[in-house]
Amino acid sequence: MRFVKGHGTENDFVILPDPDGVLELTPATVAALCDRRAGIGADGVLRVVRTKVAEAEEAAGVAAFAGASEGFADEAEWFMDYRNADGSIAEMCGNGVRVFARYLVDAGLAAPGEWPVATRAGLRRVTLGATGDVSVDMGPSLVQGTGSAELAGRTYEGLRISMGNPHLACLIAEPVGTLDLTRAPSFDPAVFQDGVNVELFRPVGDRHVEMRVYERGSGETRSCGTGAVATAVAAAGDAMGEWRVTVPGGDVFVTITPTSTHLRGPAILVADGTFR
Repeated sequence: MRFVKGHGTENDFVILPDPDGVLELTPATVAALCDRRAGIGADGVLRVVRTKVAEAEEAAGVAAFAGASEGFADEAEWFMDYRNADGSIAEMCGNGVRVFARYLVDAGLAAPGEWPVATRAGLRRVTLGATGDVSVDMGPSLVQGTGSAELAGRTYEGLRISMGNPHLACLIAEPVGTLDLTRAPSFDPAVFQDGVNVELFRPVGDRHVEMRVYERGSGETRSCGTGAVATAVAAAGDAMGEWRVTVPGGDVFVTITPTSTHLRGPAILVADGTFR
């Protein structure tokens, strides 16, 4: 199995080129790939497959689209089949789609410029050059009210925000480096029926916040693109414009407009090889 390893602000992924859909990607295989001691190590897997192949898999009952999106083959050549580190299927990954786009350009499968990628959360338009940062139009955020989660014996209140996947963005007063994110949060499954990514953030400057995140299916990660957007939306309130979000793996930039949100940051490919 050929692979490429990449990351966006240290949110890292195993990229599996599978344009014609020949790989059998079971949850156990994904978990083995992502194992940081017995495998390659990653926060998730990005399977690179043609959209028409993914749609055929969906029609045949294979959980590529997971019933979330259909009819994109005429608009987007490539589908991002994203899996969490535990093998579970996820709707969307903001850093992942940027790394996915960088791989396509690096591999000669797409040209630098602007074009759509199909995901389970819908089409996402990416913009990138031959090198440098990658930007993605993340679509509008959906603020769904308030919610809470418990981490390390403490309850955190925040905003429930959908970026195609579920988030709880919680404003805190203490530096994020003091938090204990070693255990999974507990929450009301009636409120978060599909689980939730929990972001804890603190303002540190003008339109600048620091953030840490516990991702469902992966644990604490060094960065989360959709989580950075959800955090910026929670911090901004009704304000528009660009926000800097500092995560343990670096900085990403979120631009909020009246109709959409945009995420910009580095996407770096670091290695390739064969998984035995």
